[in-house]
Order: sequence, then C-alpha cells, then structure tokens
Amino acid sequence: MADTANLFIDGRDKGAKATASNSQDFTTGILPSQTIHLLIDAGDIQSDTPIPDGQIQPASIDLRLGNVAYRVRGSFLPGPHATVRGRLETFTMHQIDLTEGAVLEKGCVYLVPLQERLSLKKDISGMANPKSSTGRLDIFTRVITDYTGEFDRIPAGYKGPLYAEISPLTFSVKVRTGTRLSQLRLRRGSPPSFETAMRRLHERTPLVAGKGLDKEADITSTGVAFTVDLKGDPETGIIGYKAKRHADVIDVENIDHYEIHDFWDPIRNRGHHNLILDTDDFYILASKEEVNVPPDYAAEMRPYDTYVGEFRVHYAGFFDPGFGHDAAGGGGSRAVLEVRSHDVPFVLEDGQVVGRLVYERLTAVPNQLYGQGIGSNYQQQGLKLSKHFK
Repeated sequence: MADTANLFIDGRDKGAKATASNSQDFTTGILPSQTIHLLIDAGDIQSDTPIPDGQIQPASIDLRLGNVAYRVRGSFLPGPHATVRGRLETFTMHQIDLTEGAVLEKGCVYLVPLQERLSLKKDISGMANPKSSTGRLDIFTRVITDYTGEFDRIPAGYKGPLYAEISPLTFSVKVRTGTRLSQLRLRRGSPPSFETAMRRLHERTPLVAGKGLDKEADITSTGVAFTVDLKGDPETGIIGYKAKRHADVIDVENIDHYEIHDFWDPIRNRGHHNLILDTDDFYILASKEEVNVPPDYAAEMRPYDTYVGEFRVHYAGFFDPGFGHDAAGGGGSRAVLEVRSHDVPFVLEDGQVVGRLVYERLTAVPNQLYGQGIGSNYQQQGLKLSKHFK
C-alpha cells in the first residue's frame, strides 16, 4: 500500500492534473489511461477506425457500436465451444443498419458488434459496464465475447471481437455507428483482498461521508456500504424520479435536449421517508453518502444484491479515479441510484443499505482525473438525471 502522500493529490494543488509520478506504481491493479494508450499503440486494443483521445477515460475505454444491430430472439451466451457470430445464425430475427441512426425498441433484445477488438496479454483481463448515461436511461447493456459463459467479463489473454447486448427497458432509444453505451476496464493480475486495505484507506480519507451519518463506515469483504436518501432536497422536496412508461424516443446523442416532465414524474417527500417500488417501474434516486474515489483507486458499485432486497440498485457500476475527490473538484458528489424492483413491490426506507462499493487500486495514478477537462458530466452531482435532460 502506498503511503498517504502517494495515495492522494495534495489539497494545495487542487488545480493540478494528476500524473503517474504523483503515486507509487504497482505491477498489478486497474490500468490507468496512459497504459490504455500504450495498449492501443501496441495493438492489444484494436479498431478498424482510429480511437480518439476522448474515448479514453481515467481508468477505462469507451466502446463504440459498429455498423449493424441484430434483433435477436432473446439474450444468450455462446458458451465455451462457440463464437457469438455462430450463435447469431441461430437467434437473429433481422438486422438493422446503424450508419444513419436507428431506433432500438424497448422490450426487445439486440446484439451489436463493437468497433473495438482485443488481443490481450495472458496477465491482462477485463470487465465491462454500461456508461452512467446508459444506465440512467434504463438501457440494459452487457458485453459478450466469444467462448464465454459470463457477461461483462473478458478472460485474461482474450483475443477476439467484442459484442454489446442491448435491451432498452423503459425508453426506446435512437443510436448509430459510434454510439458509446459501454465502457471497458482492464486489470493486470488478480484483484487483491479487500476488507483490510479498504479500512486503512477509509481511515486516511473517508470513502463515504455526509451530514448526519454514523461515523463508523460499514466495510466488509463485499464492499463499502451506501444508503438511500428518501428525505430529498429540502428546497424542492424531490427525493427521486419515476420514469413514464409511454414516453417518446430518446436520441442518445442529444445532450441537454429533453424536457424532464415529458419523461419523468418527480417523487416528493411527503413525510413518510419511505418509498414503495412498484414492480418493473424504473426510478432514479440518490445515496445519502458523498462518495470519494481517491486518484489511484477506482470503484465499482455492485449492481444487484439479493441480501438487501429484490431490486436492482445500479447499472453503471464504474466510478473513475477522482470522482467526488476534492483535488479533482468533486467534493460533495453522491451516487445516483438506478433502481428497478423485481418480482414483488418493495418498501424502501430512508437510510436503508442498498448496495456496496468495491474499491480497487490502479497500477498508477492516471494522467487525468474524472472531472478535469474531459467532459465529465456527473462530478459534484446530487440527485441528477442523465445528461440528455435539461
């Protein structure tokens, strides 16, 4: 474990960018942006079209849709003896040209070859997740590889194409060639043991904090706990939003474009401090805690935990280095929760634990942190819908 001076950018240099020299380097961990650039140069990450700098995030790379989408009969995994392309011959209903843009209908399942492909070394593996804006639109998106029995997991040494399974659940969405719905994080080596390291890190700088919260953080081998805020903004009284079932199509490239009231119903605090989640409705809520991701760490929110209730808490699980961190201008950032109840209505209480954050060290501090001049949309966020809404 690096010492305190190496773990964090000094508060006196809040305007400075992080560089690899700010921190001790490690041989294992999540790969930062500068290493991702090196992998592209070396051909470990390939694409038929150039990969622009803006596609590289502090600890991940965005994945772009290719030219065609296949409407398939249902979600599938190829298994250890088949390719995705081979299985498409069995499950494809029809194909859709994405070069001029096309609407993916809610309730349907699509498979889209991605522009990026991998040729990883035997000690590098990957994990994928929807981007934040994808999750906040309730677009269920997962990455698949050939010869796999798992979604969103790329085995060490994988060489081959990548595919996105896309299923819009609430809104029909318009996408096109080059649309970025998913992101890929790469790791060298195996993830380390969690609980002891996170307790030490939390002692140095709180990973979760906020007014009125218990001083002692709930940290276990499964992650750092966070809770839901159902008291809301005292000025507006809004505690969250519930998606309208029959709204118009959303073009995912239209930023700051749509009126909130056309797509969402606000949920207000009526003094009960609880919320009944209706089955299969989609909600946007926020955590009570302010989340802090130090510059040489990345975090992932567990998307589903049956121990805390039959509901999905979060689609977009990646929190980049610098999210919510003072040195990156992110102090006060809370986690936005994309919530969908399953099977039965579920009563959610204010302050209830709804999930856990898992932190993992990077091999080096990235050249640029989340929120530092890279078009980060959710730094210093409270309760916030996706960037598509005014």
